[in-house]
Amino acid sequence: MIGFFGNITPPDVFKSDKYGDFSTPGKGIVFFANNILKLLIVGAGIYAFINLIVAGYEFLGAGGDAKKVEAAWKRIWQSLLGLAFVAGSFVLAAIFGWLIFKDPKAILSPQIYGPND
Repeated sequence: MIGFFGNITPPDVFKSDKYGDFSTPGKGIVFFANNILKLLIVGAGIYAFINLIVAGYEFLGAGGDAKKVEAAWKRIWQSLLGLAFVAGSFVLAAIFGWLIFKDPKAILSPQIYGPND
């Protein structure tokens, strides 16, 4: 039976085994969402690193001005705190995965099983 829009085939990029078979619901979207999450976390790390470098230049260029030094320290502290939150989220996900599923990677790398698995 042909649907209202006809037969739509996905691009060849999405036909690889990495994203799963799109005839099985849920497989491809989990890998895609996992890749987006990894991209966001890498982006957060790069942003924090650049923010630390800029804050260091602000600190060095403060020239003894107390307000500029305080602003630079505040920016450094916020960058380090953000990195701690990102790293802490991985640690907490591993701990909860181990406690609930007896597998530390259960939350970080989920697997969805369908009727054919």
